[in-house]
Amino acid sequence: MKIAINKIWSSAYWWVFLLFFIVIINLLATFFHARFDLTKERRYTLSRVSKELLLSLDKPVMIDVFIEGKTLPPEVRRLKSTITEFLATCKEFGKENIQYQFINPYDGLNDSLQQKMEDSLYYYFELYPSILDAPDKVGDKPEISKIIHGAVVRYGDTTMGVNFIKGVKNYGTEREQRAALYNDIEARLEYSFMHSIQKITANEKPTIAFALGHGQPWGYNVNDAVMSLIKNYRFDTINIKQDPFIPSSIDALVIAKPTQPFTDDDKLKIDQYVMRGGHILWMIDNMYAEFDSLYKSNGFIAFDRGLNLEDILFRYGVRINQNLLQDVQCDKLGQMSSNPDNPQPRLVDWPFFPVLNGTSHPITKNLDGVLTMFPNTLDTVKAEGIKKTFLLKSSSNARTLQAPAKVDFEFLQIAPDIKLFTIKDTGVAILLEGYFQSLYTSRISKPMADYLQSMNVPFRTEVEHPGKMIVVADGDIALNQYNPQNGPLPMGYNFYTRYTYANHDFFINAIEYLVNPSGIMEVRAKDFTLRLLDPVKVTSQKNRWQFINIAVPILLVLFSGFVYQQIRKGKYAA
Repeated sequence: MKIAINKIWSSAYWWVFLLFFIVIINLLATFFHARFDLTKERRYTLSRVSKELLLSLDKPVMIDVFIEGKTLPPEVRRLKSTITEFLATCKEFGKENIQYQFINPYDGLNDSLQQKMEDSLYYYFELYPSILDAPDKVGDKPEISKIIHGAVVRYGDTTMGVNFIKGVKNYGTEREQRAALYNDIEARLEYSFMHSIQKITANEKPTIAFALGHGQPWGYNVNDAVMSLIKNYRFDTINIKQDPFIPSSIDALVIAKPTQPFTDDDKLKIDQYVMRGGHILWMIDNMYAEFDSLYKSNGFIAFDRGLNLEDILFRYGVRINQNLLQDVQCDKLGQMSSNPDNPQPRLVDWPFFPVLNGTSHPITKNLDGVLTMFPNTLDTVKAEGIKKTFLLKSSSNARTLQAPAKVDFEFLQIAPDIKLFTIKDTGVAILLEGYFQSLYTSRISKPMADYLQSMNVPFRTEVEHPGKMIVVADGDIALNQYNPQNGPLPMGYNFYTRYTYANHDFFINAIEYLVNPSGIMEVRAKDFTLRLLDPVKVTSQKNRWQFINIAVPILLVLFSGFVYQQIRKGKYAA
């Protein structure tokens, strides 16, 4: 073998054999693909649940990505390249059941048709255009680009939009800030696509129910939440006071801002629903503090609502405190200036409406700020077998007002003294997971136990499998405002600033985590390390690195050829 190889290399036609070898290698590479992901964060590796989902597809999934064009900013070009690589990896597992293309939705359309196209994409898929002011490189003249950061996924007769930027934390417009934004978008790509593919291919949808019977809001102010649930799940309502029990067919129960006390019978129904494996999203205002009262009476005293939920929540591992949270990181209210001669409209910080930060949990990781209104704070208490994970926290400059707390417009007249805001990262939303135990163990009467038995829902003292629930110390977090001209507004929307916070994404993520057993939500925790080049060094050392990357490889090839020829001459000259 060694002799044959030496004969090949010593012949005059050695280059023909080398060329043939290279062609064979390239032909094999077209049939057999392998890639080694050496990145620390496993950037180019699909998670186990994503692979299983792609392998389980029984019909083609068609994906239209709207990031296409000749004058894309550098960050968008990089995003397109990342999406291309990601979808190519998906196709390796999904085979012919993953089909994708990049299209420019603006191509060939006049202004009128472009507007209609944008309206349709927003109405059906919640996709909207972005105007980006992104210079191609340092020192270049900025170029304005209109881009839709999204895609549409089709499976049979079902379609669903994939919005890459919805809910992603907004860093700013500077170069490093844009790079951080697109880094977060790339980190969420796998979740964004896999979540949509799972939704449109699912055979059955979980059932989500709104709890009624305790003064919960119902109407225009839950429009956004209800419509979002109807779009993604089977939706229902249940009156806890009137119905004899909460059926196990309800996969998750939403208890949103009750205003009337819960009796022991009501809590027993909730408790036994949890013991049978039910999941709950609690959104509770422990204190009476309403925005309407602020304007009607020019202030009010916030006091305990008396909901009578302390014992059941305490049993599950959490306590909602009797206080109001104030935060320097807050929303703004519109107000007329106090100058009587020339009053002018202005925006003023309102610390009673904190904008909360997410944590490292998949539900809130890399999420934009979440708006709250008169929230309370949470403390954890000992509950054996329960894992507690905070989801939303205040900023590092917060404080609390203990009940009874006075709330009036005085807080708008003067800027808050930051020295008074000394509480850091206090919790407002928490996830509880584990083996919950009944509040009514050794407390239930025999007639009640017999009654439950007769209803085919026998009393249970603990859950059989680990359960989940989320407790939020703010009842308004998933409610929306109403405007007479525009109708119901999105949850988390500020009418004065026209800014929409990430309340909708938090609400949907929370529901999805409670009812989706596949683990797709865990993919959302993926994190990419941002490694930026120094723009000053890029400019000052440009010529040096161009020479190293272009000229040095050519010189190495020429040098190697020269050395090889010298060796041949020395070998055969003798």
